[in-house]
Amino acid sequence: MTKLLLPNQEGKLYSYQPSEYTPFDIPKDQPFTKRTAYSAAHVVADPLANIDPTLEVAIDWDKTMEYRHYLWSLGLSVAEAMDTAQRGMGLNWEGAKQLISRSIQEAKSVGGKMASGVGTDHLEPSSQVTLEDVEQAYEEQAAFVEGEGGRIILMASRALAACANGPEDYQRVYNKILQNVSQPVILHWLGDMFDPALKGYWGFEDLDKAMEVCLQIIRDNEEKVDGIKISLLDDQKEIQMRRQLPDSVRMYTGDDFNYADLIKGDDQGYSHALLGIFDAIAPAAAAAMHALDQGNEVKYDQLLEKTVPLSRHIFQAPTFSYKTGVVFMAYLNGHQDHFRMVGGKESARSITHLSELFVLADQAGLLRDPELATDRMAKVLALSGIKQEVTV
Repeated sequence: MTKLLLPNQEGKLYSYQPSEYTPFDIPKDQPFTKRTAYSAAHVVADPLANIDPTLEVAIDWDKTMEYRHYLWSLGLSVAEAMDTAQRGMGLNWEGAKQLISRSIQEAKSVGGKMASGVGTDHLEPSSQVTLEDVEQAYEEQAAFVEGEGGRIILMASRALAACANGPEDYQRVYNKILQNVSQPVILHWLGDMFDPALKGYWGFEDLDKAMEVCLQIIRDNEEKVDGIKISLLDDQKEIQMRRQLPDSVRMYTGDDFNYADLIKGDDQGYSHALLGIFDAIAPAAAAAMHALDQGNEVKYDQLLEKTVPLSRHIFQAPTFSYKTGVVFMAYLNGHQDHFRMVGGKESARSITHLSELFVLADQAGLLRDPELATDRMAKVLALSGIKQEVTV
């Protein structure tokens, strides 16, 4: 196995040799049933498009759809056009519409499960925006997704956060939207560590007060809510809220730090999953869901415990730059032929960060072709002036 020279946290070079790959045990044609597991999926940029990548969007649709087929083949569901797909952070609503429409058609062709993000990102946030504007924006996107035959993940709204004067405004908007959807939706509470524009969502910066507003909205619209995903990176807050949900409403963990324990659960319940990290650790996640189905918690722990350090590294502050790590994993594993991103976000993490990601991915057994991954890592290192002294 080829060795690599990698930079450590102090910028000093050291030699690292990846391990051999051991395939994950994922039963074929036998879906897991005890948990619902959505992977929020990334998009693959078109590296040959003659555009300004910081201002314009060009997507390689073939590779983007190919990756969704890969996730479905593992038994995972796809959460489409979410923040992992750089929604509102490079991918605008026009691009999201194409992504949603194409993905729904591809899902139907293989019986894949998916739900799509509905938000207000075509509405520029400002204090001049009215609640009526927010409602109309949500309704437009919801009508599009349902018109395509899709299910809705009701995303948090930057525009609502900008114009709401208190919790009653959130209640008004969400009550109206939920009353008009045709199928139960997944609500999405995204913390400000993922998107600073969402600070004080639900009308309070205090999380306990914000949680009570959200819970009241759920109770008032229980028949229209399949579940709620919270991404606060606070496992105790998630457990606290999970125990207060109506019995018919699911908790979907969005906690990319503590997902392993939250999905396994405790004697009072467990969380399902709607996670960006499942894009990067898909085979380990699928194998772990099967282990839970088999009642083998020891195997479940063994599969996921090694992925948690990788996830915490990918999602380290600034958390919203995690998309770079997710796409880098896809590049290392041969799911795409380049490390370019929508919005030029491949530059959002340092070479030291990417080198540590490589090591943690290897230690988690997630480099499915170590020689390919090593070759690609070497090319990225070369761009930072790190010359390899190749030994075999």
